[in-house]
Amino acid sequence: MPPKFKRHLNDDEVTGSVKSERRNLLEEDSDEEEDFFLRGPSGPRFGPRNDKIRHVQNQVDEVIDVMQENITKVIERGERLDDLQDKSESLSDNATAFSNRAKQLRRQMWWRGCKMKVIIALVAVILLLVIIVPIVLKYHT
Repeated sequence: MPPKFKRHLNDDEVTGSVKSERRNLLEEDSDEEEDFFLRGPSGPRFGPRNDKIRHVQNQVDEVIDVMQENITKVIERGERLDDLQDKSESLSDNATAFSNRAKQLRRQMWWRGCKMKVIIALVAVILLLVIIVPIVLKYHT
C-alpha cells in the first residue's frame, strides 16, 4: 500500500470492527487485502441473510472453479490444436516432397525404359545385319 494511504489507527477508531477485520486493517502488507476485494470481508456473520449470502458465495465459488477448469481445458485444447496444426503442416510438406520425388523417379524410369528399348532395337538390327548381309553376299556373288 502506498505510504500516503497508510495511517495508524487506534482502538477508538476501530471499536466497531470485528477482531479479524481489525487485525486485517492494522497489518502493513497483508495478502488478505486482495482476498478482501475478491471474496469480501471475513468475520462472523449473523442471521438468515448471512446464510443466503454464504449460499450465494458458495455458488459463486463453484462457478469460479468450473470456469477456471473450463479455461484450463480451453488452453489445453488450444495447445493440442497447435500441435495438430504443426503435425498437419509437417505431413503436408512431407507429402509434397514425396510427390516431387515420385515424379522425378517416374521420369528416370521412363528414360531408362526408353534407353533399354533403343538398345534392344540396335541389338536386333545388328543381329539382322549379321544374318542378312552374309546371305545376301552369298547369293549375290
